[in-house]
Amino acid sequence: MKINRRSFLASGLAVATGATLGPTKARAQEGRAEEVELATLLDLSKCIACGACVEACRETNGHKFPQPKKPFPKMYPAKVKAADWSDRQDVDDRLTPYNWLYIQTATGEYNGRPFELNIPRRCLHCQNPPCANLCPWGSASKDSRGIVSINDEICLGGSKCKDVCPWHIPERQTGVGLYLKLAPSFAGNGVMYKCDRCRDRVALGETPACIEACPEGVQTIGPRDEILAQARELARRTGGFIYGDTENGGTNTFYVSPVPFDVLDQAIETGPGKPHLASVGNPFEKEELLARAVYAAPVVGLMAGVLHLVRGATSEDDNE
Repeated sequence: MKINRRSFLASGLAVATGATLGPTKARAQEGRAEEVELATLLDLSKCIACGACVEACRETNGHKFPQPKKPFPKMYPAKVKAADWSDRQDVDDRLTPYNWLYIQTATGEYNGRPFELNIPRRCLHCQNPPCANLCPWGSASKDSRGIVSINDEICLGGSKCKDVCPWHIPERQTGVGLYLKLAPSFAGNGVMYKCDRCRDRVALGETPACIEACPEGVQTIGPRDEILAQARELARRTGGFIYGDTENGGTNTFYVSPVPFDVLDQAIETGPGKPHLASVGNPFEKEELLARAVYAAPVVGLMAGVLHLVRGATSEDDNE
């Protein structure tokens, strides 16, 4: 069998990532082998922008939100700026460390007819997430349920996850996290935050808060293969379009819209905290990025283990 460089690197990434897990975590993953990767389908024709999902997300996940200590340490070099949302926690028209879900509204014309569509935006929970594969500290990860999350106990706020995310989803809050105890003037300057798809609720067999609260049944959650089949059938039946099945190599969030997503992308406001809807290719088709992930994986695993130990030691000091 002929093995080209890309397939070699891809297999190397899988091996390297597994090698960094360590026996304890590896056994835990084996014990969860029966768990199914979940995905969500959002039928955009149903969303009325009532905001119930946004409010439910805030109420359910509020205990995870940052509580920064002020004044913030002075950072060196000075170009490293503080990211402080603690006095703007009520902002709900974009993604912030305190607002993990918001509604984008797209208005325009398609095929000679006006449209207005509301689009709940949050992390798409990629199948092969660059944020998890390229985080230098191993604080971002994807679990067996298909949930991509950031461990706020070891995240140093370096923003690599945001840089490599095609939609730049994670947001930073300064004045919280392990950096304050390690190198407050030189480390990453906070912690990165984003939707974790209510992973604590999902672990208990419950439904994510945004889905449960929606009065219009916009979202459906279930095994990924079933949800993708539903998304494709809905698109076929309605003449609609899908976003998320191939973007970034495939995600666990599927939008179905009666309007093409390139049209929607031109009709929405984009920028900081307001992700686009443009087409996104698979980043790991680029050999340079794939190789970087392969070669970094053992170091990332080691750093994550070290930071867990440091976190444990500093917690013990705090309790003394």
